[in-house]
Parts: sequence; C-alpha cells; structure tokens
Amino acid sequence: MANEVIDLLVALRDGTMSIDDVAGRFRERSWPRRKRPPTTSYVELAIRAQEDPEPYLPGSFDDVAAAFHRGDLSSTQYGVLAQAMADSARAEDERLDENATGPK
Repeated sequence: MANEVIDLLVALRDGTMSIDDVAGRFRERSWPRRKRPPTTSYVELAIRAQEDPEPYLPGSFDDVAAAFHRGDLSSTQYGVLAQAMADSARAEDERLDENATGPK
C-alpha cells in the first residue's frame, strides 16, 4: 500500500525534492485526523494522559515524527513540515466552517 507521506520523506532524503517542495505538498494534502472527543474537565484530561497513545495512523504526521526520531529529518526540517501540516489543517478547518455556516 502506497503512503504519500513516506514517499515525500524519501524524496526529501534522497534529494529528488527540496524541503520547500515537500512542504508545499504537505500544505496541499488532506491529513487524516483522529476522532476522539475533546475533554470537558481536568479529570477527563488526567485520565486521558494515563491512556496508551493512539495507534499508528499510516499517511499521517506520525510518519514525519517517526522519521525525525530516527534521525532522518533535522529539527529545522521537522519544524518546516510541522508548520506546513498545521497550515493545511487550518485551511481545511476554515473550508469546513464556511461550508457549515456560509461565507464570512
């Protein structure tokens, strides 16, 4: 099964794509999201802190974090890619808000 995020990270590592190219692609793609409901109290937050982490989600930012922890990405590269993913998520949230409430 193909994983676009891993393919982009390999292209970055082998020099066939620049960090700007990969970041641009990260901004354009839709990122899978976990569907856990938000906590509503400090007690729920404390309970959740003691739970096991969510399982690996292929094609998510989990792949970027794993590459960073393996030493395949520098902290600068990780920061650029994290910002690009966050930009994508914000843009998607804004589109969803506009669709739900109409243009602002």
